[in-house]
Amino acid sequence: MAQVFQSASSQSALEKPRLSFWQIFNMSFGFLGIQFGFALQNGNASRILQTFGADVEHLSLFWLAAPITGMIVQPIIGHYSDRTWNRLGRRRPYFLSGAILSALALIIMPNSAVLANLLPPILIGAGMLMIMDASFNVAMEPFRALVADNLPDAQRSDGFSVQTFLIGVGAVVGSLLPYIMAEYLGISKTAAPGQIPDNVLYSFYTGAVFLIGTIIWTVITTKEYSPAEYAKYHPDEQGEEEQKGLLTIFTDFSKMPITMRQLGLVQFFSWFALFSMWVYSLPAIANHIYHVAPGDTSSAKFADAGNWVGFLFGIYNGVSAIYALFLPAIARVTSRKMAHAISLTAGGIGLLSIFFIQNPDYLILSMIGVGLAWGSILAMPYAILSSSIPAKKMGVYMGIFNFFITFPQIVNGLFSGIIVKELYHGQAIYAIVLAGIFMLCAAISVLYVHDSKVKITR
Repeated sequence: MAQVFQSASSQSALEKPRLSFWQIFNMSFGFLGIQFGFALQNGNASRILQTFGADVEHLSLFWLAAPITGMIVQPIIGHYSDRTWNRLGRRRPYFLSGAILSALALIIMPNSAVLANLLPPILIGAGMLMIMDASFNVAMEPFRALVADNLPDAQRSDGFSVQTFLIGVGAVVGSLLPYIMAEYLGISKTAAPGQIPDNVLYSFYTGAVFLIGTIIWTVITTKEYSPAEYAKYHPDEQGEEEQKGLLTIFTDFSKMPITMRQLGLVQFFSWFALFSMWVYSLPAIANHIYHVAPGDTSSAKFADAGNWVGFLFGIYNGVSAIYALFLPAIARVTSRKMAHAISLTAGGIGLLSIFFIQNPDYLILSMIGVGLAWGSILAMPYAILSSSIPAKKMGVYMGIFNFFITFPQIVNGLFSGIIVKELYHGQAIYAIVLAGIFMLCAAISVLYVHDSKVKITR
């Protein structure tokens, strides 16, 4: 095993051993299940909420539940997972508990109408959206830290790319499942007003089972370093006094590396655009391309638009899964930030092109561009970030980094509904146009990020 010496210390640190492809694969396999559930949420939450009575200009307010819970949950989970060492390991206890909660939320959310004697279905649905996202965050946040924990720096781009590939595969299956159930399995795609179609219900049930299964696979097959092993690879961090309590999250936030701050601007533009796409794709495409009247949520044309949006989300996730496998090579030829800039540009062009399309089939081309951006968004920022933060705080800084994902979504959620109603006169397609512009701004801003590893070498 190679050995490197600290230039500023007499202590020596062993380099972490390289892992095989299948070890990296198993380590991130649970993320496939999480993204399966997350794709069901992204592709169907607006549809479910509109079915329960939400107006299009209010959708972004309901979607605020997701980023607000993520902003709170991820740093806390990161903080505690950095300090957790038990029989299950350091990160795995959070995978498992989050998976159980996520599965329950997937089962309950589309059945919110059954609980109408307690509260209006729209409130129960919004509440379950918040609980579902919080649960996804409990399970998801430690996966980012686990890749950085277990892999040497030279393999981290590969690790995050494999993770992105699995995320893409899970998202493809989750996005396409309602469409497949309706078009190929003959399961009903329409329902009475105020009711969720069977193809959506059964997709959520399937997602719950799949999520639990994949997380258990990762828990069983993946080894984490013990405290003693960790100390061998990070001797420079031993003996340092460490503050206790959740208030240290604020201290860590104030001391974040400059690279993390610069990436924050890139993330703001990127995730503002993504939030708009997730919230407004269905109403935008239904109105602008399928010519469905606003508020018409029980017609066959609206159902077709909803199923096609799910299919399109599957396309961009599928593209991201394949593209992720090529990202390390692109980063080696150019640089990590240049690879990210190219990908974000493709996403911006893809989103802008939706405005000019009238044939739904051509939207596949738009989603190819979005898929290139999505694949890079899930990998490159984390690869760049992991090289700039202390190993002992990997979990908390990965959680804090989520602030730069959730904050733009909260800003979007607070103001985009008003903008769509008052400025766009209910035409959600213009929210998609703005998303494309923001994605291009992200592509420009990433060029100014300081990356300590300018090029990735083997």
